[in-house]
Amino acid sequence: MKNIVQIIIDNNLANRVISVSQLNRLLNGTKQSRYNLVNRAIKKKELFRLHRGLYLLNDRFRDFPCHPFHLAQMLSPGSYISLETALAYHGWIPESVYIIKSVVPGRKSKQVHDKKNGLFTFHPLPVHRLHFLEQVKRYQENKQTMLIAGPLRALMDLVCLRKLSWNGMAWLIEGIRIDPDLLSAVSPKEIQILKLVYKHQRVQRFLDAMHRELGFD
Repeated sequence: MKNIVQIIIDNNLANRVISVSQLNRLLNGTKQSRYNLVNRAIKKKELFRLHRGLYLLNDRFRDFPCHPFHLAQMLSPGSYISLETALAYHGWIPESVYIIKSVVPGRKSKQVHDKKNGLFTFHPLPVHRLHFLEQVKRYQENKQTMLIAGPLRALMDLVCLRKLSWNGMAWLIEGIRIDPDLLSAVSPKEIQILKLVYKHQRVQRFLDAMHRELGFD
């Protein structure tokens, strides 16, 4: 009988995050025998259990490593990469970010700590449901899909999450250390679109103040 790794490879799932339901369809035998096969592969470090019925093959059986942003989306379907993680990805903040931070629909926050891939946090925000994905784009790397907030959306998600009030452009430039040239490239249309997203007046006032400071009034 083929081992579990070969079965996964033969079914073109080697580069995928694999669910327990997929494994159940692939593996013959009883529930106990399937459980034993999975556990044996985990003990041999051929297979890693990620979180709540999600598994990943060891990198030596894959064509490329699983991208942590793609993994975040698999851990919480419907989420997108944002906050400091997206700001660093777009080069808006100079610091490296070691926590993969996402925004999720709904009201429940959670975090997942995976020994191999690090810490993932998921944050709900008070936004209008129909505009949840404004200024969020789809990216692909090695056929792995990931949703990533644009830099201004990621910044305003951070403002919303931390309940920040406008404190002048100096706070953005010196406090968060955003390059002034990047801020000057923000368009009035981007700001107006984001005003459709957030429910809280504090965020609305922040966007209005930024609009004025950038000379759009």
